[in-house]
Amino acid sequence: MAKILVIGGSLGGLFAANILLRQGHEVTLLEKAMGSMDGRGAGIVTHDALADALRAAGVTVDESLGVPVTGRVTLGADGERLGEMVLPQVLTSWSRLYHMLKESFPNERYLQGKTVKTVTQDDNGVQVSCEDGSKHEAELLIASDGIRSVVRAQVAPNIQPEYAGYIAWRGVCDESHLSKHTLDTLFNYFGFCLPNGEQMLGYPVAGPGNNTQVGQRRYNFVWYRPASEDQELIDLLTDADGNYFPFGIPPLKVSWKHIAKMREAARAILAPQYAEILEKTATPFLQPIYDVRSEQIVFGRIALMGDAAFVGRPHVGMGVTKAGDEALVIARHISALGATPEALAAYGRERLALGQQVVARAQYLGRYMQAQGLKGNGDSSNLKRNATTVMSETAIDISTLLAQGKAVPEATH
Repeated sequence: MAKILVIGGSLGGLFAANILLRQGHEVTLLEKAMGSMDGRGAGIVTHDALADALRAAGVTVDESLGVPVTGRVTLGADGERLGEMVLPQVLTSWSRLYHMLKESFPNERYLQGKTVKTVTQDDNGVQVSCEDGSKHEAELLIASDGIRSVVRAQVAPNIQPEYAGYIAWRGVCDESHLSKHTLDTLFNYFGFCLPNGEQMLGYPVAGPGNNTQVGQRRYNFVWYRPASEDQELIDLLTDADGNYFPFGIPPLKVSWKHIAKMREAARAILAPQYAEILEKTATPFLQPIYDVRSEQIVFGRIALMGDAAFVGRPHVGMGVTKAGDEALVIARHISALGATPEALAAYGRERLALGQQVVARAQYLGRYMQAQGLKGNGDSSNLKRNATTVMSETAIDISTLLAQGKAVPEATH
């Protein structure tokens, strides 16, 4: 049995900590936040590999995981259907997965208020010092501390998030607040709307208390909109009192003026069903979209995983599944080679190129979105082509494509 430290108590860290604990290792998880973490109800697209990782982490996977849909639909600006396709999926929420994984991990091993200050290593192990004065030692360290990873900043300071040129407005709207028309034409689908150079998508998720009963669910949406880095993004990340949040504005700090403008734009360019959803969402929030592409994810006794290693734009819809896959691979190599640098090196060899492919796939989907509408504007056949492409390529299971090294179509290389 080895001592292993996991940095970051979100989904990726909980996957790794749970799976390694079940292998018999002495696992301690360090999380900087206090109290229960909140995903604002944000939606997660599930895949078979995600279910495999959940089971390995000790979570029971059944119908309570999320809300099933049978297909996808794209609505035009007039609210009429541009296209549809059959694609059964189960949609869950960040909060649902967090609570399932958190309940599987012993509370006494989940240490909160632990902001990592320094990480060092030698031939025998890894040493971590936290801002509260505590020190922790282990044979290996698994860093899953997010897009602004403190561990990555120390082992690979040259790897920085790169802004993609657009933001996402996000939120969830209670099913019970919506009109019958929106419920009938959109709610039970993975839905899209495609203004020029933008993209709105959404799908049903569980409601408060993870309730999946009809009438008690919510609709989760993500609206991608361009925002220049030098001016618009700065304005969006500034609250009504003039406070600027360069690394992401807290949801409840988003200026009411920006929310009002967003809703006004929704009424002008989105399908009326989506405009209604945005109007009736109490606290929409915004997320700047970034890429993180690492050239190395293993540094001796330290491994990066999850968003600390790679961040692919959400179009791919596999961020949580990717973290679960990485946790399984780390555990498999530790099982075979022990809690050694060799085990982490084997993980790095297996996952580095796959992570880079996920980022490339997400960039490809982003470029398609940004270009859409620039040619053939107003051409109904072009709109239908866009709808078919987006529905068939966004948030699908790309495991086979990754294994074949074909995450990005060859013509776009």
